[in-house]
Amino acid sequence: MALATLDQNDTRFAFGRNWSDFLGVLTEERINASVECLEAMLPRDQIEGASFLDVGSGSGLSSLAASRLGAARIHSFDYDRDSVACTEALRRQYAPPGVTWTVEQGSALDSDYLATLGQWDIVYSWGVLHHTGAMWPAIETVMQAVKPGGILFIAIYNDQGKVSEYWKSVKRLYNANPLARAAILSLFIPYFAARDCVSDVIRGKNPIERYRTYQRKRGMSLFYDWKDWLGGYPFEVATPKAIVDFCQARGFALEKLATDSTLGCNEFVLRRTASRAELT
Repeated sequence: MALATLDQNDTRFAFGRNWSDFLGVLTEERINASVECLEAMLPRDQIEGASFLDVGSGSGLSSLAASRLGAARIHSFDYDRDSVACTEALRRQYAPPGVTWTVEQGSALDSDYLATLGQWDIVYSWGVLHHTGAMWPAIETVMQAVKPGGILFIAIYNDQGKVSEYWKSVKRLYNANPLARAAILSLFIPYFAARDCVSDVIRGKNPIERYRTYQRKRGMSLFYDWKDWLGGYPFEVATPKAIVDFCQARGFALEKLATDSTLGCNEFVLRRTASRAELT
């Protein structure tokens, strides 16, 4: 079955290659940080014994976190073949003994594929659906995989108006050709590092500590997050209200919201309260 997508051109960022590089710096401390961040939004008693669908699994770190929080069944899929391989490698190396965890390639835009997976207690998609090239259809498609009474946990880039439009143009240029990519990396990576260093010094903080502690943020790496940010295209954004209104109109009630006042992701935990049929 062909994988459905609205963006099959060469401007798409190679997310999976970045995740493969990230695995080289993965530590038990990063894994524990990812577990803590997932548990902060979804308490252990919600995950323990539940089925967990990871839409756009990337490195597989969130799926691993779910397994360590006691999810009974996990299915991870990603459109990017390198991400699939990365998730599979992480599963083989770190999965708890006896965990039921499957990994395969699939698209969040492919409603036929989602239908084959059935419905799940928790459908999770962190920082993924805004990179499909068709964010709103992607959100609507993955909603159908949530059981009645189940949880949808998504994270979507915050809409910052003209600033978001600026970064969209940077990301598009980054993926245009290798020369543009090299130029953007050589310009922005030193800029990000210098900016953060100056900010820390002004506030009387040790600049090195930023890099030591960044992994506490979902277990991620600052350098690979910078690359993901610069190259992450397709790229869409939304205000918290737009996401909540969209989901409520489709039978989902907001249970928890963590907002980001900058360009980062807003996190939404929503519960399915009604089916499409009940809304019509």
